[in-house]
Amino acid sequence: MNLNSPLFDKVRVKPARKAEAAPATATQTRCDHPGCQLAAEHRAPMGRNREGQFFNFCLEHVREYNQTYNYFKDMSDDDVARYQKDAITGHRPTWTMGARQAAQAWQAAGAQGDPFGLFRSTQGRAAPRRKSEPRLGIAARKALAVLGLEESADAQTIRARYKDLVKRFHPDANGGDRSREEKLREIIQAYKQLRAARLA
Repeated sequence: MNLNSPLFDKVRVKPARKAEAAPATATQTRCDHPGCQLAAEHRAPMGRNREGQFFNFCLEHVREYNQTYNYFKDMSDDDVARYQKDAITGHRPTWTMGARQAAQAWQAAGAQGDPFGLFRSTQGRAAPRRKSEPRLGIAARKALAVLGLEESADAQTIRARYKDLVKRFHPDANGGDRSREEKLREIIQAYKQLRAARLA
C-alpha cells in the first residue's frame, strides 16, 4: 500500500465544518420559527395526522423543536397501546388463521374483494370431505406389493400378512428347503420398509 498515493488526498475522515448560519437569501428557505430570518437547513415532521409534511428550521430552532416534539401528545394510554400493537403489522389489517375466519373475511369484503366468487362460503352446506388417506411413496407401494396387499391395508393387516408369509417361506417350516430363502429376504425387507414408514 502506497500512503503517498494521490487517492489518499481525497479521503476525508471528518467533513469540513460549515460556516455559521447566515441570514436566508431570496433563493433559500427561511426558518419557519416566528421572527427568525436565518436559512432553514433542517426539516422537522409536523406531527400526527400530517405525515409527509415538514417544518423548515435553522439549527437552533430544530434543536428546540426536537426537545419538545411528542408524536403521541393528546393521545390516551389505550390509544398509544393500540398504535404500538398496530405498528407490529405496519398498521395493516390482519385476520386470524383458519378457513372459517378467512371465509367470513372474504364475505365481509363482498364482491370487490372476491369478484369471481372463488372464496364464498357454501352457505351452511358442508363441503364433502374426502377420506384422509396417507399418501404412500414408491418404496411403500412396492413393499405392499411384495406382501401382496392393497395400498389401503392397515397396520394390523400388514402385520398379520407378514407373519403368515414368514411362516410359509421360512426354511424351518419347509423341512430345511432353502429354495425360497430369497423370497423370504424380500418379505422381511418389505416389512422393515413399512415399519420405517410407520405403516406397520
